Amino acid sequence: MSFSTTPLTPEVVSQEGNSMVLSMGPQHPSTHGVLQLVLEIEGETVVKADPEIGYLHTGIEKSAENLFWSQAQTVIERMDYLAPESNSLCYVLAAEKLLGITEKIPPRAQAIRVMFAELTRIASHCVWLGTHCIDLGALSVFFYTFDLRENILDLQEAVGGARMHPNYLRIGGCNGDIPEGFLERFDALLEKFPGRMSDLRGLLQANPIFQDRTIGIAKLSAADALQWSVTGPSLRASGIPYDVRKAFPYCGYETYTFDVPFRTEGDAFARFVVRLEEMEQAHRILQQVRERLDEPGPVTISDTKIAAPPKETIALSMEALIHHFKIMTEGFRIPPGDVYQAVESPRGELGFYLVSDGGNRPYRVRTRPPSMYNLQAIKGIAPGNLIADLVVTIGSLDPVFGEVDR
Repeated sequence: MSFSTTPLTPEVVSQEGNSMVLSMGPQHPSTHGVLQLVLEIEGETVVKADPEIGYLHTGIEKSAENLFWSQAQTVIERMDYLAPESNSLCYVLAAEKLLGITEKIPPRAQAIRVMFAELTRIASHCVWLGTHCIDLGALSVFFYTFDLRENILDLQEAVGGARMHPNYLRIGGCNGDIPEGFLERFDALLEKFPGRMSDLRGLLQANPIFQDRTIGIAKLSAADALQWSVTGPSLRASGIPYDVRKAFPYCGYETYTFDVPFRTEGDAFARFVVRLEEMEQAHRILQQVRERLDEPGPVTISDTKIAAPPKETIALSMEALIHHFKIMTEGFRIPPGDVYQAVESPRGELGFYLVSDGGNRPYRVRTRPPSMYNLQAIKGIAPGNLIADLVVTIGSLDPVFGEVDR
């Protein structure tokens, strides 16, 4: 038996159409989740990249439609599992709009909501930075970032009893005030943060290897970012300083002083710098929140038909016991209507479109997941880059696939 082969002459190697299809993922450590990329490559250069999603489909939206309004939060927090309290905050703000109680939320509850929104932003960016650097071979950064994240998860556990999905933010306010000893641990985190950020910048920002791997890689122009509906740090790194907290303030964000970091280069390095600066701005907001937490006050509305009455009143008041029983067994009803509410999650504009038919369950729950919109930009920015740079491209967009597939 004989085989004929074509010699690899310069003419053969350089001829057009000499491409192949390569499947990257879905089980790949550098795709940041169960993502499959179907690549067309010529040599080491990417010609075409098509994301194949759906491997983590959980049916969260449909599950939420079969739960009470208050129960739906438990599945919604698991959508973007790195920023659960961004999910629940957006959902409760939308439900409160339908109820018409937005202006009745106590100031202390609003301050606590802002605190956990910014803490979860820092924690999420810590996971992004630690894993992104592992992709590039910088292992030490992972330990620096996850140590900081552990401190934040300790605070989440203190208020909600769970480290990742505390279900602490509720329709009408928060599930109880912050516990004794919380502020001391919060103060320690605020004091620790600047030094840790200085360490991270020292390790990476001027590192020539990190710069070589990220500068000029996966460039996304402002026009293309708008075309792909990109939001969050990936949009701001392309020169458009759009932030939901500034454009459509919620939870009193208009009363806080902070800047919206942005850059114009639009490459992976720009997205890295923007997220670092966002973490520092989150710390700036948290310092302002800390001043407001010294003022005592209620953390939930007084309407016991929506928010469960205080536990200490249940044994003393038959009326409180009845309200508690009704909320726990059949929830509460929301007047018919529909609403769209957005927040600035760590990945961009997270939105919920809720529809009520007047019942005790959402009639329709629809999500605007920033990860999915940001991820589709890979089609535009991957071609022309090397296969090795695809790892940098995915990591720089920071997708979470619980949110993409939901």
